[in-house]
Amino acid sequence: MIFYVFAIIVAYLLGSIPMGLLFTKLMGKDDLRKVGSGNIGATNVMRVGGLRMAGLVWILDMLKAIVAVWIGWSIAGVAFGAWCGFVAIVGHCYPVWLKFHGGKGISSLFGVLLAVSPVSFLVCGIEWLLVALTSGISSLGAVIVFCLIPVLGFAISCSVGWPFLCIGLLCMWRHRANISRLVSGTESKIEWKWKK
Repeated sequence: MIFYVFAIIVAYLLGSIPMGLLFTKLMGKDDLRKVGSGNIGATNVMRVGGLRMAGLVWILDMLKAIVAVWIGWSIAGVAFGAWCGFVAIVGHCYPVWLKFHGGKGISSLFGVLLAVSPVSFLVCGIEWLLVALTSGISSLGAVIVFCLIPVLGFAISCSVGWPFLCIGLLCMWRHRANISRLVSGTESKIEWKWKK
């Protein structure tokens, strides 16, 4: 039992590391919380540092979720690994270090997908890229991902489906303002800038 509790705590603390905020500060950029959406995720990083910096932050946010999944998987198998991935996303969205004001979870979500099911990662990654590139609206592709992952999770097994469903619901909740803007037609489009 102690190992389960340990894994959950570590997963949350890993997820709570604000990679975007730390990396942009290290590079001498403005405080992400005072720029654009005020979010600490990769999309807002692109506004202050360009696509290359956003890509690096995206990878770092994926890695912390991947490590959380691996820890859980090594203790009790893939289903517990997926639950640890969910906890890491909770940490990303509600980091203890930033008074529980964090990102929206999409980059860490892809880390969980890659660690648990590379096929699901590819399916969701291709979908997101196609929608984001054709529409120019990142959140539209993300919302479709949130609907896809429970289906993909239950296709793997019921025990993986439940944490995937929770991930989808959490990320949907974190994107509720984006969804409102999508419905009203006021959601902003991506500015693809390699370097800023």
